[in-house]
Amino acid sequence: MATLHLLGTGAPLSQSHRTTTMLACTSDESTLVIDCGGDVVQRLFAAHIELDTVEALILTHEHVDHTGGFPLMMEKLWLSGRRRPLPVYGLESAIDQVRRSFATYDTKPWIGLPEIHWTPVESGAGSRVLSNADWQVTAAPGIHPVPVIGLRIASVKTRRVMVYSADTAPSEAITRLAARANVLVHEATGSGPGHSSASEAARTAAVAGVQRLLLVHIPRNFRERDIVDARRIFAATELGQELGAYRI
Repeated sequence: MATLHLLGTGAPLSQSHRTTTMLACTSDESTLVIDCGGDVVQRLFAAHIELDTVEALILTHEHVDHTGGFPLMMEKLWLSGRRRPLPVYGLESAIDQVRRSFATYDTKPWIGLPEIHWTPVESGAGSRVLSNADWQVTAAPGIHPVPVIGLRIASVKTRRVMVYSADTAPSEAITRLAARANVLVHEATGSGPGHSSASEAARTAAVAGVQRLLLVHIPRNFRERDIVDARRIFAATELGQELGAYRI
């Protein structure tokens, strides 16, 4: 079975029960982690996901609430006894950001630290991110102050699809990426430069013909009427639940 885990559902400044938006997709023996703006290993533990199943980390963009926890993630993976390499996928700008951040720490005493396999991803629509026996992942560019990619993650075994918008204003490329997905995870920070409101996310879901919409990147000032308004546009709209697990 393939499962989507919402490891975090908040914007950079959110309610007290939400941490920064981070996702994981799990199969029976394989886990993909998407973004690491907070303590992603603690969230994996809270979701009962074994660290040794993590096959890759995918970074959607360089902003701190999506990458700032990378050094802590690497330390915790090392302390857990992991020694096999960690593939890290993302745009060049995101990879450069986490590489610089990690390089500020003296890791020479960390004997056996897993090697990091940096793998740049193209920003064009339909760009391949990774493909293996469990997952097929493609990307498309969003609209944000810095380069960003949304992700389409297909389970090879179940043939079901999850799409993650990442941070983006309403985007035709992201709408096409989400076409007929089983689950669309879309940010709902609020309408403005580089971001979308709950209602704008609902319009994307309706046009894309998805089955289910989960709102994430929830800001501190999110109102109950925001979800009510979104459901008028797309009835199958839900607020993403912190540590919620959803079939994909």
